[in-house]
Amino acid sequence: MRAGHVLPDVLAPDLKIVFCGSAAGRVSALKGAYYAGPGNKFWPTLHAIGLTPRLLAPAEFPLAPSFGFGFTDMTKTASGADADLPPGADDPGAVRRKIMRFKPRVLAFVGKRPARVFFSRPVDYGVQAERVGETVIHVLPSPSGLARGAWDMRWWRALAKSVRG
Repeated sequence: MRAGHVLPDVLAPDLKIVFCGSAAGRVSALKGAYYAGPGNKFWPTLHAIGLTPRLLAPAEFPLAPSFGFGFTDMTKTASGADADLPPGADDPGAVRRKIMRFKPRVLAFVGKRPARVFFSRPVDYGVQAERVGETVIHVLPSPSGLARGAWDMRWWRALAKSVRG
């Protein structure tokens, strides 16, 4: 685990999607790039569902706004697997304020854990009834290699369809 500001937010006004994970994983923190773990399906999935015209490398994450998306995490001050995050490190209020400020079309939680923290209740995958202002909220299966058992690309395809439509 690493303390301090682990990965910078990548946010801009009027993005199509802001992806929000729990926290930077161990490899992502070490490499200084979002979704950088060798078994992580994030970048290949974005390309497969048509959100990027080519497969981006994790180190290219600063280019995200040029493709219409951005990044934040539920905790910005710690890294590691969900089970390793310290109590009190999550900041759902900060996530809500960022979404209210930047007004993306969609807030996409990458995994159920950050969505559970945000809503303070259990969640299912897919579009949620609640919104933040006009921002629609999706909950997606985690692309992490540690979450292989929950992987289902149909929720990612539904996200892509909703931002194209």
